[in-house]
Amino acid sequence: MRNAVLQIRELRTESERRRVLRIAVRQLERADLYLAAVSALELPEAEAAIDALRDGVEDLRGHLIDVRARLAG
Repeated sequence: MRNAVLQIRELRTESERRRVLRIAVRQLERADLYLAAVSALELPEAEAAIDALRDGVEDLRGHLIDVRARLAG
């Protein structure tokens, strides 16, 4: 799978594109988990940045899920 991720986008098959999107969604879920852990540290000066990052991660995750569904459909 690493090869599919690193491969030039135009050279990927449809199946590889879907797999790459699935991997990206999983990585974003992990990123959100890490951000939640940092948020639990209750660092007031970082709170706004963490919230903005979590919102961005969730927006991107939703977008990738939509793209993957369109490729599958």
